Amino acid sequence: MPAITVHFRKPADWAEPVLVHWWDRQPAGAATDWPGVPMTPDPEHPGWYVFTFDDTTRVHLVFNDGHGRQSGDLARERDGWLSFDAHWQDVPPAAGEPDKLTPAAAADTPPPPAKPAIVTDALRPVAERTDFREETIYFLLTARFNDGDPSNNFFCRDRIRFDADGKAVDPHWRGDFKGLIQRLDYIRDLGFTAIWITPPVENRSGLDYHGYHPYDWTRIDPRLESPDATYQDLIDAAHEKGIKIIQDVVVNHSCQYGIRGKVHIDHLPTKYYVPQGSEQGQVDHGPYQGNLGNYAWPNRDDIDNPLAPDWWQARHERDPGGTEPLTDPKTGETVPKPGYEPGRFFGIDAQGLDPDWYHQDGFICGGDWESPQPLQQRHLAGDCIDLATERQNVKDYIIGAINRYLDMGVDALRIDTVKHVERDSLLEYINAWKAHKPGLFVFGENLVKGYGWGDLGGGDNGPSQIRPWWYTRLGHDPQDPHSGGDSGFPQLDFGLFSTFRDTLSRGTFEGTGQILSMDWIYGDVTQLVTFLQNHDVGPDNDFKYRFKGDTWMAAAAYNLIWTARGIPCLYFGEEIEFMKGAPQDVEGEKDTLESTGRAYFGDHLTDERLQETQSHPLYQHIQRLNLIRRNVAALQKAAMSRVGEWGSGMHFVRDLSAAGPDGGSYAVVGLAIGADQTIDIGDVRPGVYRDAVTGGEIHSNGHLSFQVKANSAGIWVLNGPGKIGHDGPFLR
Repeated sequence: MPAITVHFRKPADWAEPVLVHWWDRQPAGAATDWPGVPMTPDPEHPGWYVFTFDDTTRVHLVFNDGHGRQSGDLARERDGWLSFDAHWQDVPPAAGEPDKLTPAAAADTPPPPAKPAIVTDALRPVAERTDFREETIYFLLTARFNDGDPSNNFFCRDRIRFDADGKAVDPHWRGDFKGLIQRLDYIRDLGFTAIWITPPVENRSGLDYHGYHPYDWTRIDPRLESPDATYQDLIDAAHEKGIKIIQDVVVNHSCQYGIRGKVHIDHLPTKYYVPQGSEQGQVDHGPYQGNLGNYAWPNRDDIDNPLAPDWWQARHERDPGGTEPLTDPKTGETVPKPGYEPGRFFGIDAQGLDPDWYHQDGFICGGDWESPQPLQQRHLAGDCIDLATERQNVKDYIIGAINRYLDMGVDALRIDTVKHVERDSLLEYINAWKAHKPGLFVFGENLVKGYGWGDLGGGDNGPSQIRPWWYTRLGHDPQDPHSGGDSGFPQLDFGLFSTFRDTLSRGTFEGTGQILSMDWIYGDVTQLVTFLQNHDVGPDNDFKYRFKGDTWMAAAAYNLIWTARGIPCLYFGEEIEFMKGAPQDVEGEKDTLESTGRAYFGDHLTDERLQETQSHPLYQHIQRLNLIRRNVAALQKAAMSRVGEWGSGMHFVRDLSAAGPDGGSYAVVGLAIGADQTIDIGDVRPGVYRDAVTGGEIHSNGHLSFQVKANSAGIWVLNGPGKIGHDGPFLR
């Protein structure tokens, strides 16, 4: 049977063992999973490694060390010897001369390009990067990312996970600023220059680990901080490494307990709640022993609001067991009492809210989700109580609180639940923060599971006034985006995201061109934040699940996101297909976080597993995409033109020819998904083009034709630098 034996001499800085990854092995067509299988040290030639492909007439292969160092894409039809950065040879090195090879009559691969590949670059200091389109964003739930200080861990009272012995494990508040500081180098090595963290302000609810149930906007939640790792320490440490911090901000609502020092919402203390059929002191729920009051506080109370009534303040200072009789001032009944009105402990009376701070129109339900008035006047959920955001006292409080974090050095803001606040009112908040910190980048989350064109058509069942494009504009005609200019408030690109369920998840680009043809509706489409998934949505099965397509499909998605207009954003763990196919949040009544996309990630960031994590092919793929984008200004800031899409392929032009420091940057992009593609595009600027992926060079008179391998990209830059980064299984 035919066989091919290959020998490879690794560079001195490669890790061991040397691995070989192969694909398209003929005649069987077999392939390995990245990074491949170990080669065997050659006993007759020190420093060399050997591997034999049995029953093989031709094979494509990559040599690598599993830690980010690798050869280019290679092909071989016979035995051969290869020294890194040299050419294939047919004969072994001369005896006693392991570094020298006898010339062969022929070689299978062309010589390296004349221009050396860019494999790393220096990141300019944060203060010098004033255009946020230069950044790429890594989004993480701080409490679920990496645990640096177990002493501040905390179990919420809902969704506690127990092990087989009945012990509570996996505290909801597990990651913290100290853990994030410890892994800033991980994020920086992956190539990201900005970190979007979930809201860090103090929260209160039965399940508040994510930060979206704010109780005090003026204080950082102590479950995130340590004596040697405060929020200020995180901001400073990130800046030292050239990384910006994006703070997530909730404007629309508070938690169900009110706002410390501003407004109190009437409740009974949780420590007096007794479920039906139980007795006080018999609760056995992980760390919540005896009752459901806050186990981390001496007197087991839930809040410390100085505006709570005197009877509450008195109980805040005593009776941790919740046994001293308390008369409910609303009904006259005495607690603790088994089964007594759970809503008095955990719910709200919408009609009894303070109108100076809250809307009083009840809760969103049914068809309310596609109508502006109920979306913007009713409560989102029982622990998300709708603020009267149009009132000046609410504006003054939230604007002033966030200004303090901007003064600490926060670089950008992300605004939660945008469509739940009327646009012109919300822009007062945005513009106030921009006035306080000139040049501030602020973007919003307007969740839509569709194209989001509103009154412009496209099968949308909601009006323009609650759609993303509306918030990027200043006009008031729902059928004419050009009735007003750019609002300066870009959004997460849910329109592009919504296509991925029916395109990338099925191995095609079909229909993506239609979405991009509507880019004109946005105030500045180049500032939209693009993504494949986040903590709420993913492109699978009604947008509920983490991406579960094949690895090559994810790679093709990132090729598009990193080369199209907008600012790419990656949700933590995507780089290793973390919790692939899991629901993004708890679904069933008894689900706990470890079964969801919000599972604890830090196990993959330990010293023992860090190299394994960084060896994942998607990690290295995203790392290279970040490097390419950072070296091509047109990929950062230019709009798209000449968009062509045919299912298995796409092409477009990124033209940044306007005046300015980056003027003249011009790139022609070709993408392939599922199969190799020929990209043919005319009417481009003439000149010398170099491919950032392969290093190839084309002298064009206004027409470009090039090949792109399946699930890869061609990024041909006019007068470009040539190859950027190392080849991998998806960019080659």
